[in-house]
Amino acid sequence: MPAVHKLLLEEALQDSPQTRSLLSVFEEDAGTLTDYTNQLLQSMQRVFGAQNEMALATEQLSRQLLEYEKQNFALGRGDEEVINTLQHFAKTVEELNALHADLSSQIADRMVFPMVQFREKDLTEISTLKEIFGIATDEHEAAMVKYSRLPKKRENEKVKAEVVREVAFCRRKQHQASMQYYCALNALQYRKRVAMLEPMLGYTQAQINFFKKGMELVSKKMDSFLASVTNMTQSIQAQLDAEAESMRLTQRELLSVEDTVYMPDRDLEPVNRTLIQKAGYLNIRNKTGLVTTAWDRLYFFTQGGNLMCQPRGAVAGGMVLDLDNSSVMAVECEDRRYCFQITSPTGKMSMILQAESKREYEEWICTINNISRQIYLTDNPEAVAIRLNQTAIQAVTPITSFEKRAEGSPNPDRSKSSSPPEPEDLIAPGTPIQFDIGIPASEFLDQNRAGGRRTNPFGETEEESSSSADDSLLQQVFAVRFLGSMAVRSGHTQEVIYEAMRQVLAARAIHNIFKTSESHLMVTSSCIRLIDPQTQVTKISFQLMDVTQFAAHQENSRLMGFVVEGTDWSEGVEEGQPSFSAFIFESNTEGEKICYTINLGKEITEAKKDPEALAQLMKTMPLTNDGKFLLLENLHLNNS
Repeated sequence: MPAVHKLLLEEALQDSPQTRSLLSVFEEDAGTLTDYTNQLLQSMQRVFGAQNEMALATEQLSRQLLEYEKQNFALGRGDEEVINTLQHFAKTVEELNALHADLSSQIADRMVFPMVQFREKDLTEISTLKEIFGIATDEHEAAMVKYSRLPKKRENEKVKAEVVREVAFCRRKQHQASMQYYCALNALQYRKRVAMLEPMLGYTQAQINFFKKGMELVSKKMDSFLASVTNMTQSIQAQLDAEAESMRLTQRELLSVEDTVYMPDRDLEPVNRTLIQKAGYLNIRNKTGLVTTAWDRLYFFTQGGNLMCQPRGAVAGGMVLDLDNSSVMAVECEDRRYCFQITSPTGKMSMILQAESKREYEEWICTINNISRQIYLTDNPEAVAIRLNQTAIQAVTPITSFEKRAEGSPNPDRSKSSSPPEPEDLIAPGTPIQFDIGIPASEFLDQNRAGGRRTNPFGETEEESSSSADDSLLQQVFAVRFLGSMAVRSGHTQEVIYEAMRQVLAARAIHNIFKTSESHLMVTSSCIRLIDPQTQVTKISFQLMDVTQFAAHQENSRLMGFVVEGTDWSEGVEEGQPSFSAFIFESNTEGEKICYTINLGKEITEAKKDPEALAQLMKTMPLTNDGKFLLLENLHLNNS
């Protein structure tokens, strides 16, 4: 051990300048030690705080590891191995927490406490003794000043004796204070070395004990577990690397496409008209006031026969409309493109939607149209949709050779009377179809006939139709949508109506003609009139005597049609040769009801020729208060 500097107690009484100079060196050393001790204690307290926080953190970590099993992860399937591993780690961390708590306690007792004790006891003692020594020195100096002022001539023994005793008392007091102060400063040279070494010795021993207990905890029994976890982690990392590489390649491939992929209405793929389900974003029009509207962009998808909507951020979608037997049509709306309207079977609910592109617009209309026909309920809906689309394409493909249709037919012999008529026998190939009644029907019937005088093929005038309707015993109005009309070769079989329905619907689907407008079909005992519901203007009128055939669709009960007979005055045709035209409608009610009403009207027309027959008919049918025939909703309808 190196020598320690000392203050000589023998020189304390003399209190020479040399002693005072040496004392100042000891005092400076004590002040430096005090400052350093405070800084060192702060560092030690920080270590203790960190270790104590470590104990609390490991305790919380152990509890949190056990909480993993209780989390309801949406993609948590297959985490059983991870859960078991984390539970094992939680137990290990809990044991480590006990070691950390013990280490924290030892650091407090063996490192922080000795340093605090050194500062509070030894350094505080030095400061106190220094203060006492200063007071004693000041008192001694004051006594010596008083002693020095004793008079030289007239000495008062009594006063002199008191001053001498005072000087002696103060000198003894200073001597005692100085010796105690010198002894404390001399002892501090040893105590500071012990105070610096003892806390670090305790800290190191506490850490060694912690590591020893840790090694006992993480013994050979943990080696296999840690090796297993290491292998699991490396396997997961390898899977992650492979997936990251795959995603990188996929991302590069997806980003290498042309800019047209990101542009709306730049679809290069053809329209798929055989879809039975569809999903994507559409704009829906919502009313915000009496005359104001707002458009919202929402995600729509079909599910079975329902149209569903799922707002952004919602967990699941909700049903918006039942598409079974619904109708869909293109509409013009607020100068927006690609708008279409879906209407419920009852006509009470409708919505207007806007697609992003022409392809989306057409596919949505085709998909909803397919769903409304309940194709999704069949055993193989995709095949049915494809077959119907092929049939629609064939329906609008001109047929130039009867023999081509005969090729591939299982029964090419069509001369037998039992075989059903072929489509070309009912309707001439390439016959034009009128999709809207915007011109008189006579103009439409004559538009493909060269030359000749054009006349009304139905043999009636507007005034005659109105007067006959006024005298009618039967008046029934139905809400319908005109789908199309075309010239036909035969007017006395229902097959020609079914074939016209097929070709009209197929042509609308192929040529994307989905827009229709609602009209009122009035059936009376003398005529059939198609009336604009807004203007009440009669678009077209037929005499019942000219209606040769009428029928409703066998599968879609809302489709119906009838055939009207006229006269063809075209050149090259024998004078007075009859011509036939089929008119196809979609109604909001069952087509059979319209057919039943037409049949009743024709019966009334025939009965008018014989008053007895008319009276008998009126007895068998219910009448309204004004004497008109009453149609009951629940009547069993049989088409003649």
